[in-house]
Amino acid sequence: MPTPPTVQPIPTGFRTVTPHLVVHSAAEALAFYTRAFAGVERRRSPMPDGRIMHAEIQIGDSIVFVVDDFPEFCGGKSKHPRSLGGTPVSLHLYVDNCDAWTDRAAKAGCEVVMPPMDAFWGDRFAMVRDPFGHEWTIATHTRDLTPDQMCAEMKKSMGR
Repeated sequence: MPTPPTVQPIPTGFRTVTPHLVVHSAAEALAFYTRAFAGVERRRSPMPDGRIMHAEIQIGDSIVFVVDDFPEFCGGKSKHPRSLGGTPVSLHLYVDNCDAWTDRAAKAGCEVVMPPMDAFWGDRFAMVRDPFGHEWTIATHTRDLTPDQMCAEMKKSMGR
């Protein structure tokens, strides 16, 4: 009898933490993330009513799950950011050119919440909100700083 193949505890291509985004229209969100963040859809599992119960999109070297809202499975409560009036979570993208990626996201339909700026911690940094209510921070690391240098830069940036 052949030995069964070894199953990896973390599937190939995944990281330890995988964001799971609940949105009002997963199909629209997948198309949007493809345009805004160069995402590549990997998988889609629709329910009989057309809503998406599970989808995977790869952005850079990371996978993000995207699903439609299913309040009937959550005690009647909606879980997408627009229904909640905002989100307490940001997704962080490290990219090769913060300004270009922020521009790309804006042209795709993101609202620029914070335009690109040189941050005291050594990143070129921006924040956008997608049409589904999720916030994305976009950064390019530009300087390596020690903790003391970072503290000095923070004080300088805050006028102290």
